[in-house]
Amino acid sequence: MNNIQLLDCTLRDGAYIVDSHFGKPAICGIINKLQDAGIDVIECGWLKNKEHEEGSSFFHVPDDLKPYLISRNNNVTYTVMIDWDRYDLDYLPNYDGKSIDAIRVVFPHGRHVEGVEVGRKIRGKGYKVFFQAANTLAYSDEDLKALAEEVNKVKPAALSVVDTFGAMYEEDLFRIVSVLDKYLLPEIKLGFHSHNNQSLSFALTIAFIKYFKDSSRSIMADSSLCGMGRGAGNATTELAVSYLNRKCGGHYNIDAVLDAIDIYMGWFQERYRWGYSTPYFIAGLYCCHVNNIAYLLNNHRTNARDMRNIISSMNPEDRRKYDYDLLEQKYLDIAGRKVDDSAAKEELQEAFAGRDILLIAPGKSSLSEQGRIKAYIRQNNSAVIGVNAILPGYDYDYVFFVNPARYEYARETSGDAFGNVKKIVLSNIKTSPGNNELIIAYDHAIKQGWPHFDNAMICCLRLMDWLGIKKVSSAGFDGFRTKYNESYADPYLPSLNPDNKWDELNEEIKGMFMDFKLKAENCRDIEFVTDSYFNSEECA
Repeated sequence: MNNIQLLDCTLRDGAYIVDSHFGKPAICGIINKLQDAGIDVIECGWLKNKEHEEGSSFFHVPDDLKPYLISRNNNVTYTVMIDWDRYDLDYLPNYDGKSIDAIRVVFPHGRHVEGVEVGRKIRGKGYKVFFQAANTLAYSDEDLKALAEEVNKVKPAALSVVDTFGAMYEEDLFRIVSVLDKYLLPEIKLGFHSHNNQSLSFALTIAFIKYFKDSSRSIMADSSLCGMGRGAGNATTELAVSYLNRKCGGHYNIDAVLDAIDIYMGWFQERYRWGYSTPYFIAGLYCCHVNNIAYLLNNHRTNARDMRNIISSMNPEDRRKYDYDLLEQKYLDIAGRKVDDSAAKEELQEAFAGRDILLIAPGKSSLSEQGRIKAYIRQNNSAVIGVNAILPGYDYDYVFFVNPARYEYARETSGDAFGNVKKIVLSNIKTSPGNNELIIAYDHAIKQGWPHFDNAMICCLRLMDWLGIKKVSSAGFDGFRTKYNESYADPYLPSLNPDNKWDELNEEIKGMFMDFKLKAENCRDIEFVTDSYFNSEECA
C-alpha cells in the first residue's frame, strides 16, 4: 500500500465536540499513541488568531505544539488546519522542522482561488500545504477542472475531497475523484474527508481506496478515533486501520490505536455525543450545515419530522449556511401553527369549573405513591389531568400532550386507553383534532427563553393559568435523577433530554417554575401531593 496514507483528525475535528479542550494529557497521549500506531499524518488541531491555552488544540503559532510533541517522529507528518480567511499569516514564522510540517487550508465552494493563494503564501514560508475543498459535492465537473488547474499552480502535497454534509453516495464520490484525477498533477496526493450523516463514511472511504487500488496516484484518507467529529462525525481510525491492514497490506499497529481509545477516548465518550443520528441524517439528506441541526436541537428539541419539514422548507443556499433568525422563523412557522382554540378553551373551562385540579406528571412517585394519590383524588373529587404520558391505574379526565414523541408513544403503547381518554394536544403536534381531542395553540402553553422551555409540567401549568384556574395540585413532579430510567414511572418513555445533564435540567426547571409562580395571572396556588425537587423555599 505504498500509495495510501492515513490521516487522523481526532484533535482537529474533535475540537468541535469539546470546544478544543482535550486537556494536555489527552493531546500528548493521543499524538503519542497515533505515532506508535504508525499513522502517516497526525492533524494536531487548528491555528487560530488568539493566544493558545494549555490543554487546547487551538494553537496560535507552531511553537505552541512543542510541549505536546513529546517524542517527535520524523516518519510522521504533523499538520494543523486553518480557515482560509480566519488566520493572519503574519503570525506564522518560517518552517523550522521542530513542530508542525504542514498546514491544511480549508476553503468553501466558490473560494478556491482565494484559498489557493493562502496556500501559496504558506508554501513560501517552507511548510507543506494540504488543501481541503469544503462541500466538494457542490462542484460541477467544470468547477472541479478549474479547482485542479488552480491547485496545480501551487503544487501542494495534497488536495482533499470533503463530504461536508455527509450527503455523498458512491457515484458522487467517483464523479468527483475521476475529474480531479484527470486534471490534478500526478505528484499531488488526492485525499478524502468524509462525514457519517448517512452511515456511509467508512463505506465511502473503502470505495475511495479501492478506486485508486491500481493507480499510480498517491491518496490520503481521513479518519478519527471513534469517529470523533462535529455532528455525525467521521470515518473511524480503528476501522480504517483494520481494513488497510487486512486488505491493503497496511503496516499499522492496531493495538496502539485501541490503547488510545481505552486510555483517552472513553472519558469523552461518556460526556459528549457525536456520530450518526436521525437529525444528522436529515442534515445529510438536504446538504444542510450542522449548526442548523444543533440550533433546532438545543433551542427547541425539534422532533425529526418537524426538523425535516423545517430544513426542506429552506432554499438550498440557506441550508448550506446558518442564519439563526431565518431558522427561528421557519421553526415558528411549523411549531407555532395557528389554530382557533376558542371552543376548546370554553369546553375546558366548563369541565374544570369548581373542580379541584390534579396534574399527574410521569415521575416515578406517580406509581410508587399511587395509593396516596388515589386517596387524594377521592377525597377532593379531583379532575385528573395526565401530563405527557398515560400511566396504568389512573382514570384520567384528560391527558395533556406537548411533545410529538410522547404523543406517538402513548398512541402506540396504551391501546384502548389512548382512544378512550380525552386529550389536550398542542398545535405543534397536530392542528386537526382526532377522536376525543382538543387542540390548543402552541403559544398558549409555551414561554421561550430556556433550552428546555417545553417541559410538559411547566407547559401544563401555563395552560391552567390561561384557562383561568386559580389552584392546582401536582403529583409525580419529582425532578430528574442521575439516570434517565430512574426518573420515570415508565422507564421506556422516549427521552426528551439528549445531553444527560440532569442536575442542570433540574435547576433549569426550577427556574421556569419560579418564573411561572412570579408571573402567573391566575394560577398562583400550587400544592404538592408527592415529594418534589421543586417544592422548596426558593420556589415558594
